[in-house]
Amino acid sequence: MDILDRKLLDAVQTGIPLVERPYRVLGESVGIDEDDVLTRIARLKADGIIRNIGAIFDTTRLGYRSSLVGFRLREEYIDKAAAVINSHPGVSHNYLRRYTLPDAFGADACCPYNVWFTLAVAPESRLGLEASMAVLAQETGADAARLFPALRVFKIGVRLDMETDTAGVRKEEGDFFVGNGHSARGLDPDERRIVRVLQEDLPLIEEPFQEAAGQCGLSVDTMLTLAKELLGRRIMRRFAAILHHRKAGYTGNVMVAWPVPDEKVEAVGQQMAQFRAVSHCYQRPVFPEWPFSLFTMVHQKSREECEATVAAISRETGISQYAMLWTVREFKKVRLKYFTDDFATWEENVTIRSSLKACTEPSNHAGTSRQQSERELQPAPATYQ
Repeated sequence: MDILDRKLLDAVQTGIPLVERPYRVLGESVGIDEDDVLTRIARLKADGIIRNIGAIFDTTRLGYRSSLVGFRLREEYIDKAAAVINSHPGVSHNYLRRYTLPDAFGADACCPYNVWFTLAVAPESRLGLEASMAVLAQETGADAARLFPALRVFKIGVRLDMETDTAGVRKEEGDFFVGNGHSARGLDPDERRIVRVLQEDLPLIEEPFQEAAGQCGLSVDTMLTLAKELLGRRIMRRFAAILHHRKAGYTGNVMVAWPVPDEKVEAVGQQMAQFRAVSHCYQRPVFPEWPFSLFTMVHQKSREECEATVAAISRETGISQYAMLWTVREFKKVRLKYFTDDFATWEENVTIRSSLKACTEPSNHAGTSRQQSERELQPAPATYQ
C-alpha cells in the first residue's frame, strides 16, 4: 500500500458521502480522481483489506434487542456449541477467549465464561432475547450463561488508523458519550426497504446507488434524502467501509473488563473513550461472579501495543485492576442483516425441534416421575468473591 491507499482507507472508514457519485466526492477529499478511487478500492477489496462498504446501523434504534452473552462451555463441547451459536442469524460475533486476570483475585481465580458472542433478536421476535439465549444455552450444553446488555454506550465504531505507524496511546478530542441504547420510533415501510438495500455491499461503479434505489421503488434523490434522515436520527451511524483488521496490519485486539464503581462510571467511560485505540466502550451490568462494569475493545498492531494501551488507560483512570480477555478462536464475524426472514425461520425451527422432542419423550405413568429433560441453567459460581 502507498500513502494514497492509506489516506483513502482512513477516508472510507470515516464515511462515504451519500450523494449520486460518492467515489468522485471521495476522490476530491483525498486528491485523486474517481477512476483512481474505484481502482484502488477494487484492489484493496481483492487483497482482503476492505471487507465491505455499506450502512452501519444502530441495532437498538431499528427496534432490535441485543446483548453481549457469556457462556461457560466444556472444552469437548466447544466446536459443536460454536456451530449451534453461529446458526442464529442474530449472532454477528462469536469468540473463544482466554483471560489475564488481576492479581488481586488470586492465583487460583478462574473466569466464569469462556465463549463470548453478540446476540440480537428482531422487533417481531416471539421468543425475545432472554428465551433465545436460553435455547442456545440448552442446545449447546452450557454450564452457565449470562446476558450482558449495554446500559450506557460511551463509544462505538472501529476506525483503524492507517496513515501512522501506530495508534500508540494517542487520544482523540470530543464528547464520546453515545447514549443508553434506547430504541427510537418504528420505521415506516420505505425506511425498512432502504435499510435492507443499504446494508448490502456498495457496488464499485460511478453511480452505485442506482440499483438500490430501483429495488426500493424510489428515485436516487429520494432514497438518498431518506438515507440522510436516517443518519440525522442516528438510526444509521455512518455509511462507511469496514476493514479486515489483520489484513490491515492490526493483529492485536483484546476485550478488557474494568471494575469501576457506579459513581465513577460516567467519568471513567468518557476517559476510556478518548483513547484512539479503543473502538468500543460500554457500561454493562455486574453480577456476583462478574464485578466488571465497563467493557472496552482495544485494537492495535500487536499484543504488546494492546498491553501498552491498556496500561495507559489504567494509569489515567486510576483503575488498577482489570481482566484482559484475549481472542483464542474466532468462530464468527459478520455484519448483522436486518429485516430478513432468517430470524423468524430460526424461531420456527426451534418450535419444531421442541415439538419433536416433546413427542419422543416418554409419557408419565402412575407411580413414576418423569425425568427432567431440561437441566436448570445457572449463572456461574461467584469465583471472584
